[in-house]
Amino acid sequence: MPLISPRLRAVLLAAASASLVAATLPAPVPLGIGDPLFPELGNPGYDVRAYDIGFTYGGDNTEPLEAVTRIDALATERLERINLDFSHGTVRSVEVNGAPARFASASEDLVITPAKAVDPGMPLRITVGHTSDTGGKKGGWIRTTDGLVMANQADAAHRVFPSNDHPSDKAYFTFHVTAPQRLAVVANGLPVAKTRHDATTTWTYRTEHSMATELAQITIGDSAVIHREGPHGLPVRDVVPAADRELLEPWLAKTPEQIRWMERQLGTPYPFETYGVLIAGAVTGFELETQTLSLFERSLFTRTEYPEWYVDSVMVHELSHQWFGDSVSPRSWSDLWLNEGHASWYEALYAQEHARMPLETRMREAYRQSDVWRAAGGPPAAPEPPTAGHPISLFRPVVYDGSALILYALRQEIGEQDFARVERSWVRDHRDGTATTADFTALASEVAGRDLSAFLEPWLYGKKTPPMPGHPDWHSVAPAGNST
Repeated sequence: MPLISPRLRAVLLAAASASLVAATLPAPVPLGIGDPLFPELGNPGYDVRAYDIGFTYGGDNTEPLEAVTRIDALATERLERINLDFSHGTVRSVEVNGAPARFASASEDLVITPAKAVDPGMPLRITVGHTSDTGGKKGGWIRTTDGLVMANQADAAHRVFPSNDHPSDKAYFTFHVTAPQRLAVVANGLPVAKTRHDATTTWTYRTEHSMATELAQITIGDSAVIHREGPHGLPVRDVVPAADRELLEPWLAKTPEQIRWMERQLGTPYPFETYGVLIAGAVTGFELETQTLSLFERSLFTRTEYPEWYVDSVMVHELSHQWFGDSVSPRSWSDLWLNEGHASWYEALYAQEHARMPLETRMREAYRQSDVWRAAGGPPAAPEPPTAGHPISLFRPVVYDGSALILYALRQEIGEQDFARVERSWVRDHRDGTATTADFTALASEVAGRDLSAFLEPWLYGKKTPPMPGHPDWHSVAPAGNST
């Protein structure tokens, strides 16, 4: 009888054990954490602490990337199975704490059966060998004219890598990207290593702050990476198509002063280790606040019909998200108004100060439209779910200017001084964490010295827009088909 090596014996025993466990468990099913807008996003039973993800890009956008994702987590309950969010990729292998594990797909979940159940409080390392699809039609990897970028909001990170794809479970990230030497690679955080091989280079980046999966960013392409200094010595790095470097420089040069302006508004330094503008040769239809490296379409800066003040204010919108949405992330997707309402607020303030575009005029128009927006998309803090197959349809006018209107109403109610205290306390108290609409109401009440629940409730959840304090003459038009 041939001898079996100890290593092979261990592998066979683990596989046999996993088979036995799997035989006693029900069929794999997708799970979620109960988010009302994305019920199958996120997974119970563990808390992710860190992702370490490697991608290999061959230079051809038509081919999936080879990838390995390592997840370090802590079990919060007994786990006989572990669900990860992952779709649109081929899983080649899975290990849990160094032992091979069985796996299966269920809807957009990767369901893993470890050789041995994981007890609460135990560390959990999951290693998945997989491909990463570059189709990008519904988010995830987006093909550019010279490579790839990421656009994962709201529910597309799991199209790129296995994850607990919900902003309530933030974690640290390390990326290793191998690409042809002629291309540049930039990702969230700061570079920590760069290794050249025969015809390729491996770039490694690491975040110094926790991050939601939807904010992950990697850009691969024929890019110019431009470095400058921001306030307090902050490293600012921009990534643009190499051929457009001189054309785009006047826009890029604005970023340090825009950061200083935001710091003055909030009385706190920029919250991360670096910032920059990523301008992509792609048609996305949106800009995106990916953490430390905001994504913009090239056309925003090259189309002559956009006035300078408008482009400036859009840049500030994405910058302000670094505080509102990135550093302070929503606990659930229904808290999205806290992201977009604040970004729209500071966008409008910037336009008022720098281009004489009155905030009050913009808010009065938002008030006029507010009932129509609420009828079409739900109230700001309870938006209607995105339409089937179109998660980006969650981002309706009611969560932008319709939500900035709540901040304007709050400022009218408690005064500019207390409102500024609310804003500054919010980004300080919840830095690198998550927060809810209830948290915001509680903070505003604390600062104002009185319970503001009754005031804010109809602004947040009402079907009709409440009266605007200080503006009894403001009126909202009735939605079509509603004569009341």
